[in-house]
Amino acid sequence: MNPENEHDPQNNFKFKLKALNLLFLAFFAIILDPFCTFSIHDLVHIIRHENLKTITISSFSLIFLATLYFRNRRRKVYLLNFACYKPKPDQRCSKERIMKIFAGTGKFTEESLAFQKKIMEKSGVGDKTYVPRDMMAVPVKKGIAAAKKETEEVIFGAIEEVLEKSGMKSKDIGILVVNSSVFNPVPSWSAMIANRFKLRHDVLSYSLGGMGCSAGVIAIDVAKQLLQVHPRTYALVVSAENVTNDSYLGNNRAMLLSNTLFRVGGAAILLANHPSDHYRSKYELVHTLRTHEGGNDASYKCVHEEEDEQGNIGIALSKNLMAVAGEALKANISTLAPLVLPWSELLLVVTSLVARKFFAKKVKPYIPNFKLAFEHFCIHAGGKAVLDELQKSLNLGEWQMEPSRMTLYRFGNTSSSSLWYELAYSEAKGRINIGDRVWQIGFGSGFKCNSMVWKALKNIHPSVEKNPWMDEIHDFPVILPKHEPLSSSTI
Repeated sequence: MNPENEHDPQNNFKFKLKALNLLFLAFFAIILDPFCTFSIHDLVHIIRHENLKTITISSFSLIFLATLYFRNRRRKVYLLNFACYKPKPDQRCSKERIMKIFAGTGKFTEESLAFQKKIMEKSGVGDKTYVPRDMMAVPVKKGIAAAKKETEEVIFGAIEEVLEKSGMKSKDIGILVVNSSVFNPVPSWSAMIANRFKLRHDVLSYSLGGMGCSAGVIAIDVAKQLLQVHPRTYALVVSAENVTNDSYLGNNRAMLLSNTLFRVGGAAILLANHPSDHYRSKYELVHTLRTHEGGNDASYKCVHEEEDEQGNIGIALSKNLMAVAGEALKANISTLAPLVLPWSELLLVVTSLVARKFFAKKVKPYIPNFKLAFEHFCIHAGGKAVLDELQKSLNLGEWQMEPSRMTLYRFGNTSSSSLWYELAYSEAKGRINIGDRVWQIGFGSGFKCNSMVWKALKNIHPSVEKNPWMDEIHDFPVILPKHEPLSSSTI
């Protein structure tokens, strides 16, 4: 297969001609199969005595319907491989060191430092996460150059790794979708990637900005829809965020939370749609489901980029964020549930709804057992409070929550790419077997809740995997304390 010729009209014509020829052969094989003694004389007899016009119309109708089917059928989308960026050891930064960096900026009041310290102590984030080098400099460096440097390292590093792991060349990529919310320079990230990796001139490229931590699912959905209309094509999806540009150097409490949770990270995912790629892919994309609550004012305003009174830009989080996220999740899973749950669970859900209608609050709402629909759960590692709430809402055990909690602990909140660090964790643990179903759930500004469902096409053997967990997976899981005190000397 040569993706560079996918837009050649002559090749497309040949492909369609071959399809029609195969269709005719299959059609006549089915029709003639029962008549083993059918001869050429019988065919002449039919043509002479039957209505030739009727035969012609029927044949062309069959051709038309078959052509319509082949042109409009939805192609399956496969995940060839993915890569999660692991920063260099010199970018590793403990929580105490981060607090010292904050104190050294001279930008925060004592109250703001104490608040950030309190959040870090119960954040669920560990001491081996990564921050940009320029954020560890004295004085701290911000601005376009520093932000661009951080994201180039992450994005280019992840892309190089996924191309190496999949054995693909950059010229094979026909679709490129990049998502980065808070830092969107000119030229766009998709243009920078095209320049760095010398992509084809006819590559279909898209840059998604301002869509929050759920943008990674949106990017996959965009790539999926493009793959379903562009045959024999490879799509590269890149998800990242920018800590340098996202950091807030002010004293508005609603904007300080992002400083304590977000860390350096990113992922690159390679998708395909050719049937032959089924045999070398890891997963098949089964569902993408997007829920947008932006029509509700409270949902729209709960995560907002704005300036404080001193002109410092930051991301403000409202107090009702968890309630908004809960409503978005409820709307998302109410649509997803009929697609994935067994009939026995759906019957219990309907029975619960009917009972509550007639007996009001006397009957507790039934929480579907999604463990019957999925073997693995990858929930966006937005923070400990988010994971606690999702575990309760979905009635999940510690084993199901382990990839998300360990990702938050080891890498922090890497925004939309956290879903891929979580899947990489399950792979490194050797938990992914052929036929397993994976549910990835992302939340983001707007407010949005988005889901992806994958089916494993093979057993994933850790011995042949390369991902950011492999050299330390034996250290996990770790026991997470509810409160991890930091030294008061840090502030």
